[in-house]
Amino acid sequence: MARRGSYAKGVAKREEILRVALEVVDRNGMRGTSVRELADAVDLTQAGLLHHFGSKEELFLAILTARDEDSGDDTAGLDIIDQFLAVIERNAQTPGMVQLFTSMAAAATSDPSHPAHAWFAERYVRFRANLTESLRLRQLTGEVPEDVDVAKLAAVMMAVSDGMQLQWMLDPATDMAAHLRLVWDLALRSAPKADVG
Repeated sequence: MARRGSYAKGVAKREEILRVALEVVDRNGMRGTSVRELADAVDLTQAGLLHHFGSKEELFLAILTARDEDSGDDTAGLDIIDQFLAVIERNAQTPGMVQLFTSMAAAATSDPSHPAHAWFAERYVRFRANLTESLRLRQLTGEVPEDVDVAKLAAVMMAVSDGMQLQWMLDPATDMAAHLRLVWDLALRSAPKADVG
């Protein structure tokens, strides 16, 4: 019985750490966030904090996972295209998270032994598949032109999203969502118009 109570306390502490870490990383970014600061914020030693995650990279990966889950909650009920655009707009309000995501993505994709490599690989495959399927359904309704390769369009939209995040980090006046919307509008431009008469 004590073991079950101890497990529940461990789960609760991990959730507290992630909640606090989301706030701290969003405010300070990845480079400006130390394990010591996070440990102090949740009344743990650095070793105690890392006990819950194993390493700083695993902690940052858990933060990104929690961020994705929060994004899903915020956009529940929206079509994936609208979710995508809403998340891009929200990212402009969370500079630390954008920095964390881009830094981790760069490190993880170039190093197969990185703790986040498999997570990013699976995330891109899953998201691209979901986006492609949504575009295919829109193609069936005539919203997306039938001659558009929806798998390539999904890949391009993801690439534009990632690239605009890098440009936005260099120039925060950049409107990431507007650029992604431009790609979406260009893809729809040749859609056949419905007969009015």
